[in-house]
Amino acid sequence: MGIADCTELRLSSAFEHLSGEPKLELVVTVFNVNEGHNAELMQHCSMLKEYAQYVAKVRHYAAYMQLNQAVERAVNECIREGILTEFLIRNRSEVINMSIFEYDKELEEKKLRKAEFEAGREIGHEAGLAEGKNQAAFETAKRMLALKEFTSEKIAAISGLSLDEVKKLQE
Repeated sequence: MGIADCTELRLSSAFEHLSGEPKLELVVTVFNVNEGHNAELMQHCSMLKEYAQYVAKVRHYAAYMQLNQAVERAVNECIREGILTEFLIRNRSEVINMSIFEYDKELEEKKLRKAEFEAGREIGHEAGLAEGKNQAAFETAKRMLALKEFTSEKIAAISGLSLDEVKKLQE
């Protein structure tokens, strides 16, 4: 699942429980400036397009080499290819340091989101299993009641339901 080219975000959506309409709303439009997105915007802003190309190179190389080597290689390659050339030559060390810092931060945020997703999935899985077991217990009790061969106590013992739950099913 990729990021859309353009997304509208509202500050009010950051709050779980809103009571009524907000008195003041902040709405921002977020543009995806990764390489391959928002072609028209990139066409009108060459600096932004070149920055996206630089970031894409860093991500590409970071996938299979050490981050500092990936950044260094991306900077050298961009200078050779005429991408952000003047800026990279003038600010080389700051760009390298900042890129490493930002990429590490991005990686940590991705790891955190993945861990949170996995935890949520595990909780959901456990809740689903518990609900399924509970539903199966009720179905078993209903079938046993339909046979009219078992006492409420026996049905409770076999199905795992409480005696009160079995009696409610009999009503």
